[in-house]
Amino acid sequence: MAVSSHVEVLRKKHEVLSSKVEMAQRSPATDALHLKSLKKQKLHLKQQIVRLDRA
Repeated sequence: MAVSSHVEVLRKKHEVLSSKVEMAQRSPATDALHLKSLKKQKLHLKQQIVRLDRA
């Protein structure tokens, strides 16, 4: 897989996680640990994207 296509896949996953985080933040029944986990996953993806963009 080319780096650019891999980055695009990561960006799509990041967008999906962003939506999930937004929905979780709006829901009063959301578990704080679940929200924290989603945010960590999102940050990890962002870090991978930045690293690959620099390469």
